[in-house]
Amino acid sequence: MDRQTITKEAIIAEYLAGEITYRKLSAKYGVSFQTIHQWVQMFQGKKRVKKVKVKISPASLVSEEESIPVEVKHLQAELRKERLHNKLLNAMIDIAEEQLKVSIRKKYGAKQL
Repeated sequence: MDRQTITKEAIIAEYLAGEITYRKLSAKYGVSFQTIHQWVQMFQGKKRVKKVKVKISPASLVSEEESIPVEVKHLQAELRKERLHNKLLNAMIDIAEEQLKVSIRKKYGAKQL
């Protein structure tokens, strides 16, 4: 191991001993406290999550709220169509079973002979 790795491990160990803060370690070793914090987090197995700032304008909030009812109405219309389509298919199966005198629908449970 090189000297930098040993120093890094020594700094982490010293912090984890609980007697000194990141800022005091920063002053003692000449390494930024953010870097020491990152080392400790990586040593403890915690993943770093980058924070991303997102600016939301009031205009985008208004347009988003207005589009929701339109989308809901569209989805409700699609649901009505699909329910009607399902009824149509069931009616077709019923008619085919009646005319052909053959059971088309799957029987659930034990196999029937």
